[in-house]
Parts: sequence; structure tokens; C-alpha cells
Amino acid sequence: MAKATITTEKGLKVVVEGSQEEVQNIVRQLGVGSRHSKRTPRVAATKGGKRLPSATDAILELKEEGFFDKPKALADIKEKLADQGMIYPLTSLSGVVLALVRRRQLGRVKVDGRWSYVSR
Repeated sequence: MAKATITTEKGLKVVVEGSQEEVQNIVRQLGVGSRHSKRTPRVAATKGGKRLPSATDAILELKEEGFFDKPKALADIKEKLADQGMIYPLTSLSGVVLALVRRRQLGRVKVDGRWSYVSR
């Protein structure tokens, strides 16, 4: 189940839960983000007059918060970003996370035959 938290300019918090498609539709209807920003995560949407971080910046922020102290699968990263109102398809996040691994900002380990990502 996907979840998005949206904060309006006046501080009102809206929490949307449902399937990924339902959450994306509601976020789109509320005018947060754009179709272009979902295809290209580096183009940030505006929220309350402020720019949202790119997917790369958001993932690095999670790293600073200690999210990657334990190995996290790509689906875990996607879910955590969705909880913060940043909804990206796995296909977009995989490239972003792999670039961070190549830049040595994240590490990659195999857990039960699948890649997981950790702080370096």
C-alpha cells in the first residue's frame, strides 16, 4: 500500500493511502508535482513555494538520517520516499541508487540473493 503526506502552504497536512495508482492520481489532482517530474526525478516539483528535493537528494537525506544503517531493498527506499510524498517508480529509483553506489555514496550488498543498499 502506498502512502503520501502532503503539506499545504498554510501548514495543513494531508495523508493519502491506497494503491500506488490511487495515490498518484490524488497527488496529481492536488497539483503536487507534474507528470514530467515523475519521469525525470531530478526535476523537482514545488510544494508550498519551495522546491522538493530530487530523488538523489532525497535518498542522500535518508542516508544522513540513518535509514541505510541496515541494508534496505529498493522497494524499502521507494516506500520511505512515498511516505514523504515523493512517489517514484522503481525503474526510476534503480538508476538513481546505482549512480549513488558508483559515486561511492551508498554501498551495495546481496541479501538473500537480492541487492540491498547500505551507508558507506
